Amino acid sequence: MARRFRKQRKMNVQQALEFLQNMHAVDSDGGSDIEFEMEEDSDASDSELEPEPECDTVPPAETPQAPLCKRARTEPTEQTQRTERARHGTVWEEQSVGAARSAGRLPAHMVLTETAGPTHHAKARIASRLDCFLSLVDTEMLTQIRDCSVAEACRTDAKLDLTVDELMAFIALCYVRGLYGGKSMDMESYWSEIFGLPFFKETMPRNRYRQIMKCLRFDNKDTRAERLLADKFALISDTWNSFVKNSIACYKPGQNITVGEQLFLTKSRCPFTTASKPDKFGIKFWIAADVDTKYMLNALPYLGKDPTRPAGERASETVVMRLIEPFTGKGRNVTMDNFFTSLSLADKLIAKNTSILGTMNKIRQELPPSVKVDTPTELFSTTVMTSGKASLTIYRCKPKKSICILSTMHPTVIIGTEKKKKPDTVTDYNNTKGSVDVLDQMARLYSVKGGTRRWPVAVFYNMLDLAAINAHVLYKTCLDERENRRDFIMGLACELRQNHMKTKAAATAAETAVRVTATLDVPLAPGKTTQC
Repeated sequence: MARRFRKQRKMNVQQALEFLQNMHAVDSDGGSDIEFEMEEDSDASDSELEPEPECDTVPPAETPQAPLCKRARTEPTEQTQRTERARHGTVWEEQSVGAARSAGRLPAHMVLTETAGPTHHAKARIASRLDCFLSLVDTEMLTQIRDCSVAEACRTDAKLDLTVDELMAFIALCYVRGLYGGKSMDMESYWSEIFGLPFFKETMPRNRYRQIMKCLRFDNKDTRAERLLADKFALISDTWNSFVKNSIACYKPGQNITVGEQLFLTKSRCPFTTASKPDKFGIKFWIAADVDTKYMLNALPYLGKDPTRPAGERASETVVMRLIEPFTGKGRNVTMDNFFTSLSLADKLIAKNTSILGTMNKIRQELPPSVKVDTPTELFSTTVMTSGKASLTIYRCKPKKSICILSTMHPTVIIGTEKKKKPDTVTDYNNTKGSVDVLDQMARLYSVKGGTRRWPVAVFYNMLDLAAINAHVLYKTCLDERENRRDFIMGLACELRQNHMKTKAAATAAETAVRVTATLDVPLAPGKTTQC
């Protein structure tokens, strides 16, 4: 302990009493501690405490003592935080980096209240690869495709006695073609005597495959004109919507979901083809994917201007709210790029117990003015500003470039210890932003896509690619199997054609039996005997 120093003054009893009487009331507990020390006076006695009789002699005046003032305590004063008002009217307040905005329990939009993985509906019906596929592309969808294809064949005076098992065998051939990178190969080569694959020859003849492909349809042509007035996607909307609905019903995502876009390359003529990079032409899909497993959770085709969009709402906000609607209210986070991110979208998701993390375009009106001016700052420096429950991180990643990240899942922004001093908002965004891009790369690796002039067939190819990825995820999580995707697709193709091969073998055996019976029933020519 620090040594305590005290002032010492020598007083007699009379001086001490006068000093105490002259003290002010406010000084009774303040000032420095004073220790009284009595003088060694042999004549001092208790009689000195009694008042002396009045006399003409005036005692010498005592030297006036300065009043002892209480020492003021210096309280730490809070630094005034810089505030800015955006053009949109939003008020932003600068926050110290690493300082917690609140203490205690985490808010509801940051606590996951649902177990990730396959649903009970999926676990109860999945026991093989084929069950995983049929959970997504069910028999009702296959029956509808079969009926529409047969109706198209009858309309063109072609006989197509197509069954669901044969349609599944047709899909199996599409998957095998994708495994061997046949999207740019001529289909004739797969039935070649020299370079062909036995799998194709054993499954069905080449001309039969051509006939099914020619008549493949997904809707009723008699009611198509009426449905196209309200739905540009009417030629395959029923099949696509059923696939998306089954995908949602079979799997629950984890903590993080990524929203992005996929461009499926095709030159088929359709009213909503998009020209964009890296492909010049294609059909765009808005996709929500699980960060951990790359499972396709929800998907919407881009059809141009949406007449059902609420007035005053951005198109990007409408897309995100429709994609995330089945998964809100459970404490999940949604990561997106600057096309989707906005402060109004963050408020809407917060109301549904869902957080947001994404980069922001600097042209947004709700951003503070200092961000748009891009004032030069130190390299790898971080500035954090808050507005309500949202925090805006401005990180100087390059000498002449800074990025803005909006987040409602980071009540505290912490700077990393590496060389670039990245804040945790940037690190978390980098770890969760690429799920849709990875999903698109996986779909292209073993794509069943082939040359076609009909855009519904191109959408059907994309559906098969996404169904194979989702079925593989269900197979690994439901049955606890560790099998790479190529082997899974090979096994799935064999199971898809299994019933058709049994039917084909039975028909072949019946034809052989009839042929043998007919041969035995032929009468012998007269005059000839059989040779034993």
